[in-house]
Amino acid sequence: MTIATVLARGLRPTEDIAHQAVAAAMERAQLTHANSVLLFLTPEFARDPQPALRAASKAANCMQVIGCSAAGIFTEEDWVLDTPAAAAMVFGGGVALAPAHDIAADTLVFSLAAPNAINSAWIKAPGQRFGGVSGDATGQGPFKVWCGAKVAGQGRCETLIHGAHGLVGVSQGIRALSAPLEITQVSGYDVISLTSQPALNILARELPLEVREQEHLPLHLIMAGVIFGEPEHAISEGRYRLTPIISTNADDRSVTLSTRLAPGERLFWALRQPLAAERDMRITLDRMKQNMNETPDFGLFFPCMGRGPYFYGGVDRDLDLVKARYPGMPMIGFYGNGEIGPLNGENEIFQYSAVLGLFKADV
Repeated sequence: MTIATVLARGLRPTEDIAHQAVAAAMERAQLTHANSVLLFLTPEFARDPQPALRAASKAANCMQVIGCSAAGIFTEEDWVLDTPAAAAMVFGGGVALAPAHDIAADTLVFSLAAPNAINSAWIKAPGQRFGGVSGDATGQGPFKVWCGAKVAGQGRCETLIHGAHGLVGVSQGIRALSAPLEITQVSGYDVISLTSQPALNILARELPLEVREQEHLPLHLIMAGVIFGEPEHAISEGRYRLTPIISTNADDRSVTLSTRLAPGERLFWALRQPLAAERDMRITLDRMKQNMNETPDFGLFFPCMGRGPYFYGGVDRDLDLVKARYPGMPMIGFYGNGEIGPLNGENEIFQYSAVLGLFKADV
C-alpha cells in the first residue's frame, strides 16, 4: 500500500512535528517522494502554519500539501485534542490529490473551508462536495486552510482524488422524537404551529420525561429535522437536514430555528444522544458497505467537534466503529465546525454530523 498515515505530537507547535509526521508516513508507505500530502494541524499552528508546510513539503519531496488547522485531528491510530500535533496522509502509486477543474456533476470534490470562507455559490457549485469546516464549536479562532503548501488566500480549497473511486456517507446521528409534521404557520425564523397546533406544545409533549423536567431545556441537544421527498421513510433513509433551535417562546408557544422555513414543509423534532449517534453511524457504515461492495484502501473522515470524544465521554465511538469495520485501513480527519457532504442531490453544510469518504485505488 502506497498510502499511509502518521500522527505526531510535541510540546510546542514547531515545524519539526509536521516533518516528523510526514517523514514517518513516507517510511511506512515506502516512498521516496509523494504524489500528494494531506496534512492537518492543531490550532497552535494556525497563526503561522507556513514553516510547518515547508517542512512537510521537504519531507515528502512534494509541493502538493493540502489541509487545514482544526480543533482536533486524528488518524486510524489515535486522536488529539488540546496538544500541538500534526496528522499526515501521504499518497503514492497511482493516487493523488489534484486541483479541481472542469468538474462534472457526479464528481467527488474534496473540500475544505474556514468558517468565514463559505458561501452558497461555492457550496452549490458542480460536483459532490465532501469535507469539513476548519473551526471550533464557536466558529472563532485563527483557523487556516492550505493548498500547494501555501495558505489559501480565499480560506478554502477543493481538490479531486485521482486514481481512486469511492463514495461518501453522512451520519446525522439523532434520535427522532416525532414523525414528520407539516408546518402550518411561520413568522420569520419562528415556527408557530405544526399541524395547526402550537409548535412548542408538540415539542414539549415529545421530549423524554427526564429532558422535559429540566429547569432549562438543553437546546444544544434538541434539533429540528427538515425532510426531503416523501415523509414515510425520510428519517430512516436519512433524507433530512438538521436545524438548531435558537429559542423557545412561551408567549406564543413558537420555536425559533436557525433557518427560515415555509408553510407546507415538514419537520420532526430530534434529540442528540450518544447511543442514537452510535447506532446511526453503524447504519451509515452498513449502507456504505452495501453500495461500495469492495474493501476500501483509505478513508477521509470529518466528524463535528460536537460529535467527537467530548460527546462520547472521552472516547470517539464513531472513529472506533470505522476502525472496527475496516481494520488497518489508513484514515485521517479532523473535528470541525461543520461538515460538507451531499444530500438529496445537493451539497449541504451539516451540523453535529459525521461525513465519511471511503476510497478504492483504481489499480
